[in-house]
Amino acid sequence: MPRVQEHPEHPEGGRKYGAFQTAIYKDGILNQKLPTVTTDSNKLEEQARKFLDVRSFNYVAGGAGEKATMDANRLAFRQWKIIPRMLRPTTHRDLRVELFGQTFDSPLLVAPIGVQTIFHRDKEIGVAEIAHEIGVPYILSTASSSSIEEVAEASGDGARWYQLYWPQDNEITKSLLRRAKNNGFKVLVVTLDTWALAWRPADLDNAYVPFASGIGDQTGFSDPAFRAKFAKKYNNRTPDDDVFLASREWEAEVFSGAAHTWEDLELIKAEWEGPIVLKGIQHVEDAKKAVEAGMHGIVVSNHGGRQLDGAIGSLEVLPEIVEAVGDKLTVLFDSGVRTGVDVIKALCLGAKGVLVGR
Repeated sequence: MPRVQEHPEHPEGGRKYGAFQTAIYKDGILNQKLPTVTTDSNKLEEQARKFLDVRSFNYVAGGAGEKATMDANRLAFRQWKIIPRMLRPTTHRDLRVELFGQTFDSPLLVAPIGVQTIFHRDKEIGVAEIAHEIGVPYILSTASSSSIEEVAEASGDGARWYQLYWPQDNEITKSLLRRAKNNGFKVLVVTLDTWALAWRPADLDNAYVPFASGIGDQTGFSDPAFRAKFAKKYNNRTPDDDVFLASREWEAEVFSGAAHTWEDLELIKAEWEGPIVLKGIQHVEDAKKAVEAGMHGIVVSNHGGRQLDGAIGSLEVLPEIVEAVGDKLTVLFDSGVRTGVDVIKALCLGAKGVLVGR
């Protein structure tokens, strides 16, 4: 993967993000070199479709049901408008933010995205490397095609968080958390809305779910507790001996259809020493429960519209959730983010950081 151009630090701190735009014009004028990836967010899907096969594209672009929640996410951003003010002291802009005791160059985070091997051969390892280079925290998905250890090595001393798809087996859960902790992942993000996979027509029409053939199962296949359980059940066999059988066993752990409860968070708290963030909060009462449960943060999110069709747009509920609990824990945001202006709107409505994904 090509190296990302380094950008000079602002004399008062933070990166000079305007240098990205300047570099693009400079490369075009002096070197006749145009951007590899379009700078127009409305053309990204069109460009991706040209490079991805149908199943890979549908997996990343698709949503639940008729995509009503995806539409609601975008509509929520459209409804909020920015009113600019003039002659303000905005020459020196510092976008740095502190999250859980660590200062970052910007409020952006790389959202947890699974099975990245179907999008690019560098998979999660490549994205983790780039996130490190540009100073953005990388959140590793449990549904990864790279192991926890591989991503940690690629990330170097970069900031990395671990996203948990919560297994049913407590010993496997403990093992995953132990591996993440031992490999330098500082914040745990527990996804609450995906204990079962949604009805996603774009995938169903192609009868495609990557996990069924071992793609995106590397976290489980490399886990000692899962491997021991699999070997005990199947006469000392390993996931490599029967990928399809191992895939079914792993799916039964993380996408079982059996939900956890608020009381179950006690196990997570006992096994994780750092900050815990609950991802998938859409209701004020759930946000309050997160505070009562001793959580350090939440992500106001509907999984980008991939899990529940007909749900409310995440941005629509962000202000009331911030008002209810914003002074008690860290409120982060994702779902429907496409542009820098979207990030600004989420920050203006109270989010402390914004996860950028698909």
